[in-house]
Amino acid sequence: MHVLRSANHKRMPWKNGKGETVEIAVSPPGATVDNFDWRISMATVAEDGPFSVFDGIDRTLSVLTGEGITLSVEGHAPHSLRPECAPHAFPADRQTSATLLAGPVTDLNVMSRRGAFTHAVERVVTRQLTLQPSAHLRIVLTLNDVSVVQENIRLHPLDALFLGPGAGARLSSASPATIYIIQIDGVTT
Repeated sequence: MHVLRSANHKRMPWKNGKGETVEIAVSPPGATVDNFDWRISMATVAEDGPFSVFDGIDRTLSVLTGEGITLSVEGHAPHSLRPECAPHAFPADRQTSATLLAGPVTDLNVMSRRGAFTHAVERVVTRQLTLQPSAHLRIVLTLNDVSVVQENIRLHPLDALFLGPGAGARLSSASPATIYIIQIDGVTT
């Protein structure tokens, strides 16, 4: 278990050059937007427009702040996302465009290389959360101040907790906290 502090998240331009992304975690370490196995990042979307295309990648998007966004993914019906919505999964190798509902949003992007890794993203709002030890890699992103009880660690907004296989955690907050639980698995054949 280790903490990924928001102050240490890596900033870089979007693949399409039309904005900036904040990389929370990537595998393998040091991978670029062209050769990652999985990647977790945030971005501010300030105007309507196309998303970058990532060949062979599955993507899940969540809206963290702002009014919301409507995604138009080639071959799929338009889908609107707001901060209170469940995360939305779609293929990142399809042409995708975004229309803002009312002003900029900050989103959470989780991407994994199809055929090698899978991922799942869950949004929970709670004061107490117990993550039992698991065989899965999990990254927990919080939007609020949260304590990792057994480790006496304090997480601040946009900090992430990295839980390797076999690790668990008990989280506690004085008021309801919005927490994203990201699970990443390798594909076995």
